[in-house]
Amino acid sequence: MDLGIVEVQQSFEEEVCQAGDAEELEKIRVRYLGKKGKITALMRRLGQVPPEQRPAIGKMLNRLKEHAEEVLASRLEELKSRLSEERKEKERLDITLPGRPFQIGRIHPITLILEEIEDIFVSMGFQVAEGPDVELDYYNFEALNIPRDHPARDMQDSFYIDGEVLLRTHTSPVQVRTMESMAPELPVRIIAPGKVYRRDDDVTHSPMFHQVEGLAVDRHITMGDLKGTLLLFSREMFGREREIRLRPSFFPFTEPSAEVDISCIICDGSGCRVCSETGWLEILGAGMVHPQVLEMSGYDPREVTGYAFGMGVERIAMLKYGIDDIRLFYTNDLRMLK
Repeated sequence: MDLGIVEVQQSFEEEVCQAGDAEELEKIRVRYLGKKGKITALMRRLGQVPPEQRPAIGKMLNRLKEHAEEVLASRLEELKSRLSEERKEKERLDITLPGRPFQIGRIHPITLILEEIEDIFVSMGFQVAEGPDVELDYYNFEALNIPRDHPARDMQDSFYIDGEVLLRTHTSPVQVRTMESMAPELPVRIIAPGKVYRRDDDVTHSPMFHQVEGLAVDRHITMGDLKGTLLLFSREMFGREREIRLRPSFFPFTEPSAEVDISCIICDGSGCRVCSETGWLEILGAGMVHPQVLEMSGYDPREVTGYAFGMGVERIAMLKYGIDDIRLFYTNDLRMLK
């Protein structure tokens, strides 16, 4: 008795060969090996076969079922492998294409100048000291000989958090804190770089800017030591031909005090538009540490003296790089930063 085993096997193999994915294979498996599948139906009809033919046809049906399971498993692996290769090919990087260019970053001009200033003074024996941006009124003003009713506060009273705490208006508090921590040890020789904050905003002023202040305290320090230090700094920063001059000025925490000018970097002192035909450019303020500041910090002004100076880093950068608007440092304009 012929149950149509050969025809079922042929149609099964044709359908498996045409299957394009695992989902189609699963449908074929159900169609042939499921509870109502064609091969399952053939096995149920085995009871209709004459007894003498039943063993042989039973073996054929078992081989058909095993063959069908093997073919399905093999085809499934083949489809998975092909799918994996297709995915790899789709995701493959074409290394023959030119790479995407990456822009090389540059160090910001302010950072460049800060590092250069630090290198110059460290080479002269100064140490770098730091302090908090949020400062006590005492360290920012009173310990620097600027009491609450002093008119010098008018230019600097700025960003207060409360009556006793503010954003520092200069890095001078670092000098006071350093002297307090070291007194009466000598010598003191530091520079204090950092951000400071004032209520200014125009072409040459910013609400936040950078300062570097310096301090030297020891026995027998004179104004000549201060001038020699600043002359060496100006020549290292702006060229060996630079000259400096000190003009009398006033700062509450130094006495005597001076504004420090360098010979114009544009006209070499002959006079031009940049230096207003004077031949000089102001770069910083300086002076001898006021005796009262020394005393409040723990030093005896009858035994020791000292000098201090302070400069705006943006001012130095503007002179060195020919930048005419301080706001350009903070606008993230790549044309300027490059």
